[in-house]
Amino acid sequence: MVRANGAVSLRELARVVQTSEVTVRRDVRALEAEGLLDRRHGGAVLPGGFTRESGFPQKSHLATAEKTAIADLAAGLVEEGEAIVVGAGTTTQELARRLARVPGLTVVTNSLLVAQALAHANRVEVVMTGGTLRGSNYALVGSGAEQSLQGLRVSRAFLSGSGLTAERGLSTSNMLSASVDRALVQAAAEVVVLADHTKLGTDTMFQTVPTDLITRLVTDEPPAHDDRAATELQALADQGVQIAVAGASGNPGGEQVPAGRRAPLPGPRRGHVPGTSALRSATGLGDPTGTERGRVADLRRR
Repeated sequence: MVRANGAVSLRELARVVQTSEVTVRRDVRALEAEGLLDRRHGGAVLPGGFTRESGFPQKSHLATAEKTAIADLAAGLVEEGEAIVVGAGTTTQELARRLARVPGLTVVTNSLLVAQALAHANRVEVVMTGGTLRGSNYALVGSGAEQSLQGLRVSRAFLSGSGLTAERGLSTSNMLSASVDRALVQAAAEVVVLADHTKLGTDTMFQTVPTDLITRLVTDEPPAHDDRAATELQALADQGVQIAVAGASGNPGGEQVPAGRRAPLPGPRRGHVPGTSALRSATGLGDPTGTERGRVADLRRR
């Protein structure tokens, strides 16, 4: 079975070569070590990851439980009366559904799906960018979208993408989408990336947010065998990215995953935003405990 992200499942590989999944998994790890393929959750794909972007119908059925958990945790970062931007994507769409309950919120977005999710919220103001409609993900892109964001200033940007690595940060497969996402980042004092574990370690063509501009990553807990995602989480934390894991074992509400070499919580990258101290206290983003320091290391040892 070939998945929407181009990966071939281990079960299908085992059937084709007439061997067990255990044997195939071992061989896939050996081939990855030689740079001949890249592992994905439950499958493998040719190396590089610079593939054609999947459309909305395909993306909407991928990692649905993970996206729901991520959206639940990310919604807790948004405060009453805040002004934020929310980019296009299926994960940000899930976030928008939860933001409908936050009173006094102003949401700037280039996503028709995000706007639709907030259309009937009583005390949420939705501001749409201009631009040209990109039908594959129901997003407004192009110079019109970018120009409408000039001069805008909000507290936080919530963005998703096609891949996330510590080396390049967040990336996407479409040039027009990447350009608008970069404009959204410029409008925000802090950047929160929403990415499930299948995107960790994946690099795609167009960089949208370099790692040093990512304030927080909200993700889900990688499977026990996914060393790649755990390693990427460690590398991101080492570069000062605050990481929250939705649905982590023993902590359904999510927990921080700091690096072994702990840096203080980054403040706004391009200016102070009132209320961030309260947010740190509310979300437990102060100094980590000894248990938290070992979180990424535990993931890597699995």
